[in-house]
Amino acid sequence: MTIDPPPARLTPKGHATRDRIMAEAARLMFERGVAGTSVEDVKTAAGVSSSQLYHYFADKQALVRAVIAHQTDAVLEAQQPLLGSLDSLEALRAWRDLAIEFQRRHHPGCPIGSLAGELAKTNPDARADLAAGFGRWESAIGDGLRAMRERGELHPSADPDRLALALLAALQGGLLLTHTRRDTAPLEAALDAMLDRIASLAVPLAQSSHGRASGG
Repeated sequence: MTIDPPPARLTPKGHATRDRIMAEAARLMFERGVAGTSVEDVKTAAGVSSSQLYHYFADKQALVRAVIAHQTDAVLEAQQPLLGSLDSLEALRAWRDLAIEFQRRHHPGCPIGSLAGELAKTNPDARADLAAGFGRWESAIGDGLRAMRERGELHPSADPDRLALALLAALQGGLLLTHTRRDTAPLEAALDAMLDRIASLAVPLAQSSHGRASGG
């Protein structure tokens, strides 16, 4: 993700201040949108002066890009350890259940998707950062599906990269409708349809075990 690095040799207090500014900016931008969040709003929420904020972030654009990185890390981390091991139908279904239960409780939508909806058309740098963030998410899903195919648990014709992209697209579309409708039915339908597709490509356990034993 091509964002400007934080100032070098920050003290622990400096790190804490920068993190507080970024966290408050992320919260405000998610609640109000990027256009509805001013630098003054962030300063007030974080309890910092202009000189402090501009010491860590050259301008609002730098702050927005830092927020994208922050939100990407937070969203992916919230799905761990499941996201790092989506290498079975059971794990995929558990990940599906986690996503639905979180939305059922909070209906927050997706912070990355929210930023993409606002910035992708008007801010090329932010769009590139968001695409890279989605790419990390897609790659994590694809790693699990690739492991399944390599173990012979998915049919050789299965394309892990395409399935991962489709599953992420289903998740994002489901999250958007769920956030709009305050009802998890769209997310459930989208994820279930994709998991049914992946299950249809699964190789029966006995067959996959035989393939591994025979070296096939």
